[in-house]
Amino acid sequence: MSRRPLNPSRRYGGGTFTSILSRSPPPRLLSITLTLLGVFLIVAYLRHGGGGVGSGAKRAISRVQGDYSSTLEIPLAIPTLNKAYGDSMHKVLHVGPDTCDVVFQLRKQEETQAWGIEPYDIEDADTACKGLVRKGIVRVADIKFQLPYKSKSFSLVLVSDALDYLSPKYLNKTLPELARVSADGLVVFTGQPGQQRAKSADVSKFGRAAKLRSSAWWVRYFAQTSLEENEAAAKKFEQAAKNQGYDPSCQIFHLKPLP
Repeated sequence: MSRRPLNPSRRYGGGTFTSILSRSPPPRLLSITLTLLGVFLIVAYLRHGGGGVGSGAKRAISRVQGDYSSTLEIPLAIPTLNKAYGDSMHKVLHVGPDTCDVVFQLRKQEETQAWGIEPYDIEDADTACKGLVRKGIVRVADIKFQLPYKSKSFSLVLVSDALDYLSPKYLNKTLPELARVSADGLVVFTGQPGQQRAKSADVSKFGRAAKLRSSAWWVRYFAQTSLEENEAAAKKFEQAAKNQGYDPSCQIFHLKPLP
C-alpha cells in the first residue's frame, strides 16, 4: 500500500522543508515480498510448539478426516525400526489397510524388500497400487484365515489397524498366523482408546467398528494366547526412538516369532 506523499512546501520549524516524495515499491517486488512473508508465516505455524515430524506435522498427517490411523505411523517409525531390528528389516511383510503406501515407503529403504497384504477391498486403489497387486508384491486376502505364505517366509512382519477390527474369536487365529510367517518377530501398531470415533463408513468397509483396546488388554491377551513379548527388541526400539526424538502416536508391541 503506497504512503501519502509529503507536501514539498510544508512548514517545519518556521522554515520551508523540501521532502523527497515517497515511492511505492514496484509491483513485482511487492509480490515477491508478500510471497516470502506468507512462506515464513506457514513455516512458523508448522514449527509452533516444537513442530516438525516429531510433533505437530506428525499429528497432522496421522489423521484422515478426523480419523486416527496407525498405518500412517509406520513410515515415521521406519528409521527407528531400522535401528532396533537391523538386518531383520531386509525382508518385511506389512499387513493392514493402505498396505501399498507402506510397501512403497519400505522399498525406498536400501536393501529392503517388502510385501503387503491388504485385508480389504482395493477397487478404489490407484494404478501404482494395482500394479503391485498384479506383480504379486501385494495380495488381497482375508486375514481371518491362513495366510498364503510358508512358515518364516519373512524376517519381520508389521501389522497395523487390521487387528482393531477383529473380534477376539478371529484374533485367536490371526495373530498366531502372523507370527508363523515371521522368522524374527512381529510388530503390532494399534490405536489407543479414545483416539477414534467409529463411522458408518468404517462398518461398511471393515464389517464392524474399530475396537481400540488398552495396553493392559493387549498384554493379557498375548499371555493367554502364548505369544511372548520381545522385550529385547522393545528396549532397542525405545532407546532408538529416544535418540531420534521419535514419539509414537499409537501403541506399538513387539512379539517373538513362533518356535
